[in-house]
Amino acid sequence: MSAAIGWSSGKDACMALIRARAEGHEVSVALTTTNEAFDRVAMHGTRTAILRAQASAAGLELLEVPLPWPCTNEVYEARMGEAIKALRARGVSEMIFGDLFLEDVRDYRIAQLEGTGISPVFPLWGSDTTALAAEIADTFDTRIVTLDPSKLPEHFAGRRLNAALLAELPEGVDPCGENGEFHTCVLNAPCFSAPIPARQGETVTRDGFVYADLTL
Repeated sequence: MSAAIGWSSGKDACMALIRARAEGHEVSVALTTTNEAFDRVAMHGTRTAILRAQASAAGLELLEVPLPWPCTNEVYEARMGEAIKALRARGVSEMIFGDLFLEDVRDYRIAQLEGTGISPVFPLWGSDTTALAAEIADTFDTRIVTLDPSKLPEHFAGRRLNAALLAELPEGVDPCGENGEFHTCVLNAPCFSAPIPARQGETVTRDGFVYADLTL
């Protein structure tokens, strides 16, 4: 069956792609919401140029869903609904997600796909996040590109997610950032044909979040 993946540009989506393909899912399309105002991935803040380079390196066709800023939930669901219809029309019957343990997020995804002909798949669901983060640290080149300074100190922004960083995380911070502590951008992984040639840009604080820019 043909599958698409909800691609955030971050580590969990990347690991979900690896796991899904290992389980036999034919993942060929990446579905990503982008911010029209800033030309970046929604939430993560990754530049769309890097997003497109990731999709190419992972052998994925990219379907971008541009969203206005600010964006209401009604507009989000309408545009995502059209994207899901487009995927189904081209034969996609599965959608891969990188969620780990947030029940409400998982339930929302299941509800949004109900009746569409596309089944949700969660290859990372229930994974031990300490073990998963360690595996990612060992095998990916991952950078922290967005963080919530109320949950994680600002000096973590822009750093590579490696064993040393994991050892420094404050108590109570999920090592995969599943509670919204941080978001990441993957520059290299086993599923990439080549590394993404990105360099560190400026770090800014906007709308209560810290963003560490990466540029090609």
